Amino acid sequence: MILVTGAGGKVGSALVDLIKDYPFRAAYNSTGKLVAARERGIDAIEIDYAKPETLYPALQGVETVFLLSAGPGQTHFEANMVDEAKLAGVKRIVKLSAWMADKELYTISAAHRAIERMIEKSGVTWTFLRPNGFMQNYLNDAVTVGTQGAFYRQSMDKGVSFIDVRDIARAAFRVLTTTGHENKAYELSGPESLTNAETAAILSTVLGKRVAYVPVSAEIASGAMNAAGLSRDYIDSIENLMLAYQLGVGELVTPDLEDLIGQPAIRFEQFARDHISAFQSDG
Repeated sequence: MILVTGAGGKVGSALVDLIKDYPFRAAYNSTGKLVAARERGIDAIEIDYAKPETLYPALQGVETVFLLSAGPGQTHFEANMVDEAKLAGVKRIVKLSAWMADKELYTISAAHRAIERMIEKSGVTWTFLRPNGFMQNYLNDAVTVGTQGAFYRQSMDKGVSFIDVRDIARAAFRVLTTTGHENKAYELSGPESLTNAETAAILSTVLGKRVAYVPVSAEIASGAMNAAGLSRDYIDSIENLMLAYQLGVGELVTPDLEDLIGQPAIRFEQFARDHISAFQSDG
């Protein structure tokens, strides 16, 4: 039995669709998503990482945990799951980590590395999947692309090897359902390193209209996130990530993803075409 945590998110929901023919349980932290999953016939359970008493029942009969969480308190919450997994006799943890987490080059990666270390010391067999930035984050810009023909991002001229979350799910599916991945870490990138100017050019081609990348200062970006109600810790972590990207941390293209899934990775142009209706929307 495989427990898929974070089953209601981008990666988790894509993984649930792939793994449906294997014995698995999906864990949600949203009652609405839990109910919807059960209506689909999925063995689903609601958990709260902050409440270990909700984790142990989810782990009954489970041999492998796909560990995924996000947001404030992530390190503490995932530590709770690791502790409970050990108590429940889980044999393997496949953790969705962060790009180059072992090098701890930015705040988010350091937080993930803390959990990686805990898993390594737990005695449980592990696999770490370390994806680069998600292509799907560009969907946050879909409204301004549709209405203004532009997207606004913090000034940066370095490339990032963005990855489609569907490919992350495919990699996770492969690791969860085959052998030979014990105590290995995979750096998962997309097939090309792209700057914001280059993604704007690709969106222009796909949409048949000019799409501009409008660089904004770190101060303006921070102010916009603050106005959106994001926490100071979250804003600081994003600013730290953007600084790391500007130093070239995100540029590397690795073979790990394609080696795992046995097929070409999704390119940004294909991602844009697959989500063309979102980018054409006026909100």
